[in-house]
Amino acid sequence: MRILIVEDEKKLARAISRTLKNEGYAIDIEYNSSEGYAMASTQPYDALIIDRMMPGDFSDGLDMLKKLRKDGIFTPAIVLTALGETSQKITGLDAGADDYLAKPFAIDELLARLRAILRRPKKAQPTILKVGNLHMDTTNRTVEFDNKKIDLTAKEYALLQYLMKSSGQTLSKEQIMEHVWNFDADILPNNVEAYIKNLRQKIDKPFKKQLIKTVRGFGYRIEA
Repeated sequence: MRILIVEDEKKLARAISRTLKNEGYAIDIEYNSSEGYAMASTQPYDALIIDRMMPGDFSDGLDMLKKLRKDGIFTPAIVLTALGETSQKITGLDAGADDYLAKPFAIDELLARLRAILRRPKKAQPTILKVGNLHMDTTNRTVEFDNKKIDLTAKEYALLQYLMKSSGQTLSKEQIMEHVWNFDADILPNNVEAYIKNLRQKIDKPFKKQLIKTVRGFGYRIEA
């Protein structure tokens, strides 16, 4: 899952980023509404975390979000704000926010709200992903094959989730790098190959099933 944080309080933005990265998310950060809009309107994010009061070409984060919605971009969004009155929350939700969280907040609550909006994006998506006998529970973040648990690193999990959500589709290394890693991450196609190899060692090899396939010249796909 790839998340964009648009927050001008750099200390807060970095703290949220660290926590989300530890949970396996790929994170990009922008510190004003202008750059936030540019990224959100051109890059494939799974969710946005937007501060309401910040500098930039837009008067605030809500105006940026309204512009995104007007442009047909409906990436799920959580708005963060010091304005916690009910009327302000209604304004935020009416502007296109999927959730509205008042500062100060507990990071665990932000994580829970993020998981909630990711379970109900533009098109409803199941919390259990299946490819043959390989099952992923995106709520509990567990992976099993024939009811046998498979232990994955956070990045391996993120890569497998992207493959399983796109089951049957061929994904290029560029698509994988853009979706699974941070925008400014020092990542090369060889790194993708290494992580694919790790997944095969943990999934294909032990269970004698070739689920993860190489499409020469194009990329990778997973299918039963």
